[in-house]
Amino acid sequence: MAASLDDDFELNNQDYYSLLNVRKEATLEELKASYRRLCMLYHPDKHRNPELKGQAEKLFNQVRQAYEVLTDAHSRAIYDIFGKKGLEVEGWEVVERKRTPAEIREEYERLQREREERRLHQRTNPKGIISVGVDATDLFDRYDEDFEEMPGGGFPHIEISKMHISQSIEAPLTNSDTAVLSGSLSTQNGEGQGSINVTLRRVTSARGWGEVEFEAGDILGPLFGVKVFRNITSRCFVTGQCGVQFSPRGVRRTCSLIAARQLDQHTMGYLKWRGGRSSAMTTSLVRDTDSSHFSLSLQLGVPNSYLMMSYAFKFQDEDKTRVRGSVKTGWFGTVIEYGAERKISRHSVMSATVSVGVPQGVTLKLKLERASQTYLFPVHLTDQLLPSAVFYATVGPLLVYMAVHRLIVLPYTQAQKKQELELQKKSSEVDIAKKKQEAESAVVLMQESVRRIMEAEESKMGLIILNAWYGKFVSDVSQKKEKARVVDVTVPLQCLVKDSKLILTEASKGGLPGFYDPCVGEEKSLKILYQFRGVMHQVISADTEPLRIPKQSHRLEAGS
Repeated sequence: MAASLDDDFELNNQDYYSLLNVRKEATLEELKASYRRLCMLYHPDKHRNPELKGQAEKLFNQVRQAYEVLTDAHSRAIYDIFGKKGLEVEGWEVVERKRTPAEIREEYERLQREREERRLHQRTNPKGIISVGVDATDLFDRYDEDFEEMPGGGFPHIEISKMHISQSIEAPLTNSDTAVLSGSLSTQNGEGQGSINVTLRRVTSARGWGEVEFEAGDILGPLFGVKVFRNITSRCFVTGQCGVQFSPRGVRRTCSLIAARQLDQHTMGYLKWRGGRSSAMTTSLVRDTDSSHFSLSLQLGVPNSYLMMSYAFKFQDEDKTRVRGSVKTGWFGTVIEYGAERKISRHSVMSATVSVGVPQGVTLKLKLERASQTYLFPVHLTDQLLPSAVFYATVGPLLVYMAVHRLIVLPYTQAQKKQELELQKKSSEVDIAKKKQEAESAVVLMQESVRRIMEAEESKMGLIILNAWYGKFVSDVSQKKEKARVVDVTVPLQCLVKDSKLILTEASKGGLPGFYDPCVGEEKSLKILYQFRGVMHQVISADTEPLRIPKQSHRLEAGS
């Protein structure tokens, strides 16, 4: 069953709530009232013309199907979670009808987990990190009076000081066992080393897992390790790790223990102990919300003891922009870091961080995350605290990003969106033609009802829909060449007028009887020119925005 459930449930799905023009919280009485109204319009027995009778039968069946689904609590729960395609999947009969929507969702998630386990054999989940350290201290630390006589005509000497490459892949063995193979190569100051690591992980239950690892190639010797994770309660977990490394100088043992507890909805507390030659105890507090991320850590140990505090502010934009800063102080000195992170494409995130410390100097850290690959470029600018280095490290990446974003990223993303939109249009051409035909048939069936409604409204100077259009309107002067793509929906809207009122619920208007989507994937709106109490009005409404006309102010004006 789960295998047939796609991730894009809503693609080309008909909105039953929009079809019946009811809100998603509609009661049984509201559903019945809407159903009776549409039955009077579309029932095949109300049309003698054979052609109209056939068209009415199709539309009536759609309305009846929507009503039957939404009036059945079990089917409605499935529809609300998975859409129309969820109802078409075989196997829902195994789910007890007395289950609540939350229990149905839990059942689906269980089936999805089983589906993912079957897919494990086809996944390797590759991950990689490439780090290239650049030594650019010659840009700022050259104060020798004879620097012009240096080789190269006095140009600063910039070199790659270190490099590190690591890659890992996962090889699922069974539904609960996974093998991870990873390797790394690194070089610094003309000396290089590499290692290979094999890890076997087993999920013992929903509350824990364990793994064993073997690593060889490190200059210190082969390493054997064991790691265990366990959920103690729903809000607390423990992780333990120990390892033994055989080096020419003897056996080196390491161990660590981490205990964590969720203090509230957004706050976690961590306590970590690490034993061995560099033993330490670390206490951390992490608070993560939709708008910010804060962490505070205190480590006591030999030889590294420090206090660190960091804060990041999350902007509520589609690019997931973050600005962050941190302070870390200890026996080694003090380091202040500040930077920003921004999503530059669907799968790519770029960040830049400036690190200023005593006695570390100034370093610019550039980072690019592309899918599961990470690229790091730490650029060491100076060993001293020079204002010029701090200034250029701050302003330089900002100017480069603005230029690259405007000249490369923005045109690329716009072209990509345009290409995706064109592909979506081509794939939905058949569906649009079908929806258009259904809408035109519905308009024909509405003519007689609309005539009666208009006669009633005109007799009491009520609500008359003069003109109405739905789709994409072009008002920007820069888009003159682009044609507006709209459909005339005057008749369908007049058909929905009742007691001199037109009420549209919070749903896409493309699902209303007599409507169809003329521009799939693009922003749409509804423009209405109507007359009420002999006065003309105009209103523009977004696609999913609820609408009620006449407005209260119009009624007050008419009453006064």
